[in-house]
Amino acid sequence: MLAWIAQNTWVVWLALVLVLALIEMITLDLFFIMLAGGALVAMGVSLVTDNLVVQILTFCIAALLLIVVVRPVALSHLRQSSIGQRTNVDSLIGEPAVVIEPVGEHTGLVKIGGDTWTARSSDGTAIPVGSPVRVHRISGATAIVAHPENRSSSR
Repeated sequence: MLAWIAQNTWVVWLALVLVLALIEMITLDLFFIMLAGGALVAMGVSLVTDNLVVQILTFCIAALLLIVVVRPVALSHLRQSSIGQRTNVDSLIGEPAVVIEPVGEHTGLVKIGGDTWTARSSDGTAIPVGSPVRVHRISGATAIVAHPENRSSSR
């Protein structure tokens, strides 16, 4: 068994890549995936040479370079992409909608995307069926809407 492993070290490196990738999926830290990248490079080197010392040195250097160079850049991109990104009902603000029941100061229905929402007019004026509107804000389960040319959102 040990003789087979010594002749096929790429299998050991591949197993290490898979284990490190699995740990990364659990931790989501972008650290173990960098180690997995180093193990992947070492696996490639193991296909070229049987020298275990060269393979281990390659793993250490590649993993260190990935951790020092790639990880900070990847982390900054992850943090930057989530800043200012609206989610849930906040993502509906500014979206176009169509009135499906007359919208007034207290009642109405609009279709936003494929969903039907209760709605109120942002300035209290009546908006007829079929009118295009924009969502100004969400209050509970009610969309506060106005005509796109009407910039008022006083309520």
